[in-house]
Amino acid sequence: MKMIKKIRPRHPEKVNNPINPIKKKPEWIRSKLSNSKEFFLTKTIVNKNNLVTVCQEANCPNITECWSKRHATFMIMGDTCTRACAFCDVKTGKPGKLDEFEPLKIAQAVKKLNLKHVVITSVDRDDLEDGGSNHFFKVINQTRNSNPNTTIEVLTPDFLRKGDAYKKVLEANPDVFNHNIETVPSLYLKVRPGSRYFSSLELLKNAKKINKKVFTKSGIMVGLGENKDEILQVMDDLKAADVDFLTIGQYLQPSVKHFPLKKYYTPQEFEELGNIAKNKGFLLVSSSPLTRSSYHADEDFAKLQQNRINFH
Repeated sequence: MKMIKKIRPRHPEKVNNPINPIKKKPEWIRSKLSNSKEFFLTKTIVNKNNLVTVCQEANCPNITECWSKRHATFMIMGDTCTRACAFCDVKTGKPGKLDEFEPLKIAQAVKKLNLKHVVITSVDRDDLEDGGSNHFFKVINQTRNSNPNTTIEVLTPDFLRKGDAYKKVLEANPDVFNHNIETVPSLYLKVRPGSRYFSSLELLKNAKKINKKVFTKSGIMVGLGENKDEILQVMDDLKAADVDFLTIGQYLQPSVKHFPLKKYYTPQEFEELGNIAKNKGFLLVSSSPLTRSSYHADEDFAKLQQNRINFH
């Protein structure tokens, strides 16, 4: 008797079905057209100096708009992160050695781009004893020495388990010290498994204590499954930590392998959250679908300075 091979039914959930399908973007999430000449000038300066930008590494949706205004956010200490946050598109692995010429390269690029305000961020460098704080110190000092009229904003890692290493960054007197809280506490273990919510809050609180002249800033993404009450609690926690500036933006899922997007917030919902944050007393609030930490950071900071002049 001829044996008939039994064919097992294929599981539809495992065939041509990504782990986390990406939801179609609504009409209000669209990148703006660029001024091609200025865009490519910015790209040329970045590439010629062998610099890394978060605009490219994190696939920022605002890159065409920002680069066409010669505004780039520099990412120091390489393009490889020692952590694997579920929302982030920056690659994870074993980073290379620090570039001792990077502080000079950043300073030169800031001058060539004629930046009035520069945002400098980095990957997490848990492999370094100080988490990279001394490198931040060198970059800030070199940038300021070469560009005395440029205000400097840093977006730092949390320096988790690095003791007082973060103090070295504040020694360099950046104008703005930013560390993103990213999401609500209940999602931390899934979204930011290598970080701790209250440690990030403590970092921001201590930054203000150590350097009262520095403006502190943080940001949160929405659309990961949080509820409104949780967002408002994060606002209250950040205010309790004396944070000055707040950004609220839409989480955009980079790929099917990243944390699943649960919801697209409407522009009206962002406006409501922004108004709530302003009423809670934050000095600056940016809340919109395309808001990112460095998006319009130069314009926002200039407005704050102008308002202070008018106030006095």
